[in-house]
Amino acid sequence: MAKYKFYLPIALVAGSALLWSSCGPNEPVAEPIDETFATQTDKLLIKVDTLYSEFENPWGMTWLPDGRMLVTERKGEILIFKDDKYTGEKVQGLPAVHAVNQAGLLDIAVHPKYAENGWIYIAYAKHFEDSTGATTIMRFKLDGNNAVNQEDLITAGPSWKGGRHFGSRIVFDNDGYMYFSNGDKGNIPMNAQNLNNAHGKIHRVNDDGTIPSDNPFTDSLGNVSSIWTYGNRNPQGLIYDKANNRLWEVEHGPMGGDELNLIEKGKNYGWPVITYGQNYDGTPITEITEKEGMEQPVHYWVPSIATCGMTIVTSDKYPTWKGNILIGALAKQHIARVELNGTSYVGEEKLLQDIGRVRTVAESPDGYIYAITEATGLLIKLLPIR
Repeated sequence: MAKYKFYLPIALVAGSALLWSSCGPNEPVAEPIDETFATQTDKLLIKVDTLYSEFENPWGMTWLPDGRMLVTERKGEILIFKDDKYTGEKVQGLPAVHAVNQAGLLDIAVHPKYAENGWIYIAYAKHFEDSTGATTIMRFKLDGNNAVNQEDLITAGPSWKGGRHFGSRIVFDNDGYMYFSNGDKGNIPMNAQNLNNAHGKIHRVNDDGTIPSDNPFTDSLGNVSSIWTYGNRNPQGLIYDKANNRLWEVEHGPMGGDELNLIEKGKNYGWPVITYGQNYDGTPITEITEKEGMEQPVHYWVPSIATCGMTIVTSDKYPTWKGNILIGALAKQHIARVELNGTSYVGEEKLLQDIGRVRTVAESPDGYIYAITEATGLLIKLLPIR
């Protein structure tokens, strides 16, 4: 298995200013070499271990209480890792997925009370006979490596041809409610403003897929009652801050205008009425970036970095990063370490530049940071050097 080593510059971004400091030439070494390297970040010296390098399109990861790690592949597979090594095993019996472009098997999460109930949740694009797909939340249990007791809990419809902007991430809050994201499907951006469909939204449901009584929108008006927020273009990052009871989201802008948002009940995040991005041909989407009744992002990126899966550092193993948000950047191929002061953006650092299209970043139950990449197909582990 080939391993690749990168000598990586890092950058601190404060507001819109870029402060560059270089650790060496920003070029990957072409030939297979050692699987481990060290890099000096702005606040921490870290060792980066390459644990696996044969992913195709990985999307999400989670851990079971016995230490096994589950990693999803968009084509419809879940790979099983143990002790930071691929076991050669996969979860069997998963449903067929609508694996088109960005659609397929997406995120994975375990129930907060997994040790008691054994539920594992996936977000996937369910495939229908008319060749459409819809973001669907399913739960199942494991019998050995077999997915049993499968239940589709909620489908965020209507189903859609093609494979653009499906989201999707899953998180649970301190009260056991489940949140999941669903993109606007791309072709009709105003889906995100329409409460009669589930696209371009963050949704909140009970752990069995039923609707909490205090959700903000009632279905008596034809609204989709699982909606928690709307006006979200393509949210591919979602994380719950347990210490502060906050829900954070990142979403892709078009050409420019990626956003970091604090997600709050019933709010409208503006897409496509307001945006800091533009069409891919350079023409404006809208003339305005602010409007009464629509939320401003905590931070936005122009040009886009293609924000994706994210985590909050809670571990004491990374004391100078604690409370920071780590965000995968697909287009710019790095991890963005975002510093906050409460709910305000302070600045950011680019970690591991050119490591590959970082699909997600996660903190393991034992407090270590992992990331998975597309193109380079890596599973990496970040180890602090004290």
